[in-house]
Amino acid sequence: MVASAQKIVISGYYGFRNSGDEAVLQSILNALRKQSQAAGITVEPVVLSIDPEWTTSTYGVKSVHRMKLGEVRQAIAESAGLISGGGSLLQDVTSSKTIPYYLGILKLAQWLGKPTFIYAQGIGPVNRKLFHPLIKSVFRKSTYVSVRDEQSRSLLESMGLSPNNIQVVPDPVMGLELEQIAESTGVSSADTASGPKTVGISVRFWEESRHELNAIAEGLLKACAQTPFDLRFLPFHHPIDNEASRYVMQKLEKEAAALGGRVSIREDALHPQQMLREVAECDVLIGMRLHSLIYAAGRRVPLMGVSYDPKIDHFLERIRSKPVGSTGTLEADKVAAETLLLLEQGEAWKQEREPVIASLALEAEAPARWIVEYLRRKG
Repeated sequence: MVASAQKIVISGYYGFRNSGDEAVLQSILNALRKQSQAAGITVEPVVLSIDPEWTTSTYGVKSVHRMKLGEVRQAIAESAGLISGGGSLLQDVTSSKTIPYYLGILKLAQWLGKPTFIYAQGIGPVNRKLFHPLIKSVFRKSTYVSVRDEQSRSLLESMGLSPNNIQVVPDPVMGLELEQIAESTGVSSADTASGPKTVGISVRFWEESRHELNAIAEGLLKACAQTPFDLRFLPFHHPIDNEASRYVMQKLEKEAAALGGRVSIREDALHPQQMLREVAECDVLIGMRLHSLIYAAGRRVPLMGVSYDPKIDHFLERIRSKPVGSTGTLEADKVAAETLLLLEQGEAWKQEREPVIASLALEAEAPARWIVEYLRRKG
């Protein structure tokens, strides 16, 4: 017998058209649905989004505007609890307003007497020490805390939280499966099987000098000169990644075409499933965006990461890899050499990492299992 529905509010960086964060949401929704069905309860997600209409139409769930405090408060008041995450919500590198917002949502839920669940978050960097006691206070009152790497747990421990109360789990997107959809990507499986191999590229702006983007462009050209391949640019955060992609494309488009490689950009892959399919069709992926690397690992696509943030290094370490370089010191020759190596030895790369990647994918739903079991017991 299925119990009455329990609403659960989900807070995160949703509705901004960032493919990585949208994939986090899709993964959480999938995991909650799967685990609640197994537990015999009904969970109704309510997502806090900057674009509630888009979020509702995309995922088929209720959504309220994340900046309309009255609506947010009402949604939480009517719920059985609040999920915060996943993603890098508690960091002060991109903005000093990020941590206060997400802690504020958590604190509001706690004031309303609702259980709060921290779902596979990547914590930090937190450079402003004044945030440390605030994070500690809110997390100590949370019913469940999970983070996506040991470094996040260590940072929370340095703030005064007990590591025994923090579960380390994979990023939720490691469990995202490729669904059968009617949408065509414009590249048929026959094309990818018979034609040149495809290298996917996910870039973003970081260094003011554009050193890393110039090095990627030069490295890809050097590799293409030895083994022609197609280049598929995959912007994960619209529209800024589109601009970064086109910057690199302008550096190499004519020369790559002359060397026999097609250059394209997939600007319409807005749904996580569309982007996951794009990544799955690549033979190698070079990525700056964390979730481009997670997509690739999940689909067993050999990858190389360019480090601009510790979260890149932490994820690569979990799958027994290292970055090809950092944004400030990236070398074109290393990009070229690693691209050619992965194109040649892709199967060996997959076989070596299959056990660890399979394990991460299996454990990605651990937070959803815990939360659903909590709701089942309380219900």
